[in-house]
Amino acid sequence: MPLPYRMGMPRMLADVTPLRRHRDFRHLWLGQLVSQTGSQLTVVAVSFQAYRLSHSTLAVGLVSLAQLPPLLVGSVWGGSVADAHDRRRVLVVTQLLLAACSGGLLADALLPHPALWPLFACTAASAAVQGADNPARRAALTMVVPSAELPAAVALQTIVMQSALVIGPAVAGVLIASAGLGLVYGIDVATFAASLAAALALPSLVPSGGGTRASRQSIAEGFRYLRGNRLLTSTFLVDIDAMVFGMPRAVFPALGTGLFGGGAGVVGLLYAAPGAGGLAGSLLTGWVARVRHQGRAVVASVAVWGAAIALFGVVPVLAGGLVLLALAGAADVVSAVFRQSILQATTPERLQGRLSGMFFGVVTGGPRLGDAETGAVAVLAGPQIAVWSGGLACLVGVALLIWRVPELWRAEAPDVEPVRSC
Repeated sequence: MPLPYRMGMPRMLADVTPLRRHRDFRHLWLGQLVSQTGSQLTVVAVSFQAYRLSHSTLAVGLVSLAQLPPLLVGSVWGGSVADAHDRRRVLVVTQLLLAACSGGLLADALLPHPALWPLFACTAASAAVQGADNPARRAALTMVVPSAELPAAVALQTIVMQSALVIGPAVAGVLIASAGLGLVYGIDVATFAASLAAALALPSLVPSGGGTRASRQSIAEGFRYLRGNRLLTSTFLVDIDAMVFGMPRAVFPALGTGLFGGGAGVVGLLYAAPGAGGLAGSLLTGWVARVRHQGRAVVASVAVWGAAIALFGVVPVLAGGLVLLALAGAADVVSAVFRQSILQATTPERLQGRLSGMFFGVVTGGPRLGDAETGAVAVLAGPQIAVWSGGLACLVGVALLIWRVPELWRAEAPDVEPVRSC
């Protein structure tokens, strides 16, 4: 039975009941908080190191693009694996592999003359492992928290990601400037120890009925379902539109050190600003339970994202740019809330792992395509043009999508309490 919606501003804040009641969820949540923060340290460090070694925004974008193929493969297979094996064991293995990938970056950074190619190799390998880790983590959630508390638990996991997006980049800028890249990569390796300990503390999490055997047929079944559901497909496409055309991360090093006249600290602030807005948005998701027209909410959120990014591309003042990036980050979280709500409401339980893997591939793969697109346009026309033109292209893409797929505009919440986070 759905939990009743509680009115009032204080009740709009995230519900911490799952953390208080469920030991296994606390382990899962705390381990994820530490490891995600460390991973965000590395995101900034890799971009900064790539730009310092190459002096090219295109190289920054290409490092991100190189992660896309392994990420997509890992996400597709990871969703199938999450529906087939003990999710605790999957999480243990992925933490070990992710620590090894960060260890490779650390080893390269400590060399007298670091090379560029390890940035490509180690981050690509890490992306593949993340593709397997995320679906297993999402599937494990349903096994450690009762169904009535899932919306609150998912909201708490969203706060983890948004907190990491704020803390990681901000701290990374300070650490890079004061202690160097080696310390940043070393901290990331250490954080996976916490995540590994959390995974080891979990009970066995074997899927109900022994699971569905991971195979190409299993994956194909998931793709057939996605292809046959126009509404669900449109939620994937609208996120691709926003991230491919409206993701400005690849030019943050150039804008931070050029237009805004700063150094690593300013670059870190630019990376942190969308996460700060996203964190604020995720902390105040209680109102979404009252939204009936979920599809229109997705469209409106993506439109706000595109408009904020376009304005960021023409604002020469750092403070104004940070505010716009924060607004974009908040809009992105709201979009993700409703897209995930639509996914959960329209996908059968037996396909949740595979569709979650595909969802993760889109959510994390789109920004990497966006990094490459923005980096390439910046080389041809300059970083500011790359940003504002991408924001406008995002708005055009949204308009075309709702024209071609009206199901998205008409999508409404089911007659149950909608999921409030992604």
